[in-house]
Amino acid sequence: MATAAALAAVLLGAALAGPDDATATTTVTASAPGSAPGSVPDAGTPPAAAPDPRAARYPVDCGGTSVDVVRRAAADLDGDGRPETVAVVRCHSETGTRPSGIYVLAPPAQGAAPRVMATLVDPGQKMSVTGFAVSGSGTVSATLLGYSDKKVPRCCPDLRRAVEWRWKGGKFALTALPVAGSV
Repeated sequence: MATAAALAAVLLGAALAGPDDATATTTVTASAPGSAPGSVPDAGTPPAAAPDPRAARYPVDCGGTSVDVVRRAAADLDGDGRPETVAVVRCHSETGTRPSGIYVLAPPAQGAAPRVMATLVDPGQKMSVTGFAVSGSGTVSATLLGYSDKKVPRCCPDLRRAVEWRWKGGKFALTALPVAGSV
């Protein structure tokens, strides 16, 4: 049991000590508004800039501490020709790892801050996010770590699930990927 707990702590530490930004297969393909994802934009039209995740206001109560953007990636997820930014955020902490949230940011109106267009994971679900990636085909993927019981030490999540969200019918649809070793 102690070996399993130590192994879980090492794996969690390695996952959380990864790079600040996602190593995503981000393929930002600009499309004209209303055209299919991946179509060619008008010649001479510069691609739109992705929303800055540091400028957004997230629906997170950090009790007076700041919100940290720990990972981010951008791609045109909804096929409107403008890139969205997906941000993994959590409340700042000098020690430990606070629960994470995953938010999709829409391009802002002129002079405004980017707006949250979708919440994929709410920090209230008390999960940590690893294995984060965004693809230009409209897919956001992550591995979520959580706890099966309040008695499980907060250092060592005992639940792990790979998930994907795809843009379908005007919203993000969640798909849980098969659990390793399941039939």
